[in-house]
Amino acid sequence: QVQLVESGGGLVQAGGSLRVSCVASGRTLSSYVMGWFRQAPGKEREFVAVINWGGSRQYYADSVKGRFTISRDNAKNTVYLQMNSLKPEDTAVYYCAASATYDTDSSGYRYWGQGTQVTVSS
Repeated sequence: QVQLVESGGGLVQAGGSLRVSCVASGRTLSSYVMGWFRQAPGKEREFVAVINWGGSRQYYADSVKGRFTISRDNAKNTVYLQMNSLKPEDTAVYYCAASATYDTDSSGYRYWGQGTQVTVSS
């Protein structure tokens, strides 16, 4: 079992940058594929990015491709989401999640963090 805790959310102006982090405990992060998802008010949770066990492979939602970067530091048991050129439509609660498989579907993720709020003002 693994526990995930996100941090780094906040309020930023459109065009700005923010990095959110997710620290794992209980089991080594390298055992899992890690994903970031987000949920805006009144909307369903959606996939943002995924990274494989060693960090050599990433995949992004079209809405964030070229602006967001997912990375991981297994030695620190931490996964990151660097968000640049932020837009008001990026406003959401951002969740990290752990999976045994490389997946973009939230149903494939067994462990979830509590989320961190990201708000982008126009």
